[in-house]
Amino acid sequence: MSLLWRNWAGNVRSHPRRVLHPTSTAEVVEAVHAARGEGLPVKAYGAGHSFTPIAATEGVLLRLDRMDALVWHDAATRRVRVQAGTSLHRLNPLLQSLGLALPNLGDIDPQSVAGAVSTGTHGTGARLQGIAAAVVGVQLVTSDGDVVEIDETHPWFGAARVGLGALGVVTELTLQCVPAFLLHAREEPMRLPEVLERLPELVEENDHFEFYWFPHTEKALVKRNNRVPEGTERQPVGRLRHLVDDELLSNGLFEVVNRVGARFRSAVPRVNQVSGSALSAREYVDQSHKVFVSPRRVRFCESEFAMPRGALHDVIAALQRWFAAGHETVAFPIEVRFTAADDVWMSTGHERDNCYVAVHQYHRLDPAAYFRAAQDVFTAHEGRPHWGKMHTLDADYLRQRYSRFDDFVAVRDELDPQRVFSNPYLDRVLG
Repeated sequence: MSLLWRNWAGNVRSHPRRVLHPTSTAEVVEAVHAARGEGLPVKAYGAGHSFTPIAATEGVLLRLDRMDALVWHDAATRRVRVQAGTSLHRLNPLLQSLGLALPNLGDIDPQSVAGAVSTGTHGTGARLQGIAAAVVGVQLVTSDGDVVEIDETHPWFGAARVGLGALGVVTELTLQCVPAFLLHAREEPMRLPEVLERLPELVEENDHFEFYWFPHTEKALVKRNNRVPEGTERQPVGRLRHLVDDELLSNGLFEVVNRVGARFRSAVPRVNQVSGSALSAREYVDQSHKVFVSPRRVRFCESEFAMPRGALHDVIAALQRWFAAGHETVAFPIEVRFTAADDVWMSTGHERDNCYVAVHQYHRLDPAAYFRAAQDVFTAHEGRPHWGKMHTLDADYLRQRYSRFDDFVAVRDELDPQRVFSNPYLDRVLG
């Protein structure tokens, strides 16, 4: 009987020969040795939350969900070592119990820490970097079954932090954390022209800033999250407000809106006007990970690109023209975020301060035309695709966008010359 694997969104499927659940680095080594002896490729995954086939394989699939232990932590240096399959949902409260936190996070937390790091998950913050920038050590199982420890002094360090699953199986990660902190969250509706006019102020004067724009409208939701002085008390969202805003409106009603929009496409612009007008302002203070992370139960597909910050106005204008031309109606808001440059070779933030623009489509609809049009806009502005989100670009294009691209491929050639860890997606994006 053939096995079927699918990702969270349901847009990627594969038929692995077998699925294994290792609990230790030693068991990963055994699995790699066995697969190579049979001439089978190997891929590892955490939660299957990537929208690309980056983890798909017809060979041996390693599900790392049982590798979720805290290996050690050092209170003096605030460093923590965890197994690669540890979900962010588990990691964040674990760090909180140690008085620690990651400096930045994305807005969902089911991903494994290795999956989030390996695909370049980033979050938002003009002076902050993605999650991979917090990685100070990587334990990697190579195609020969060797266990390699890669730290800040290792020549492969720049490649290993966002490794795309192309260098080997990440089995443990060491993270540089910061003291646990509270965020003051301020969320409010704002007209898109005002957001764009005030963008320098909003981006630079807030620790974490992002906004959501409702297509076919000039309505947006602005989110500002800022660290508060030590000693500030938590003032979390009340239970009733959480149920109404985050469960009923953002998930339950939003599912209904998308089902209606999928059936009656012409109604979407009017629905978006109503959705944007239904938003209300709120403020609260809570632990950082509880502010960063929101429940996301409506399934979708996503494409996201990083571009120089100065390109954002032109990018938004081009998307507005495409919607105005009547090509397609889209119910999902467009998400815009910002991060600082880093030195990770295959990070979308490599040596560049970025804006990120993410487009989404309800999982029951074909996203191809919308995402293709958005990709054309993004690539016209030096866009770098998020490695875990949908795009159709190949190595010829990506080599132009990453100054260390060939250096990364050289490390891949050294660690995996037989392409044990490859698949069609990696063959396309890396050559």
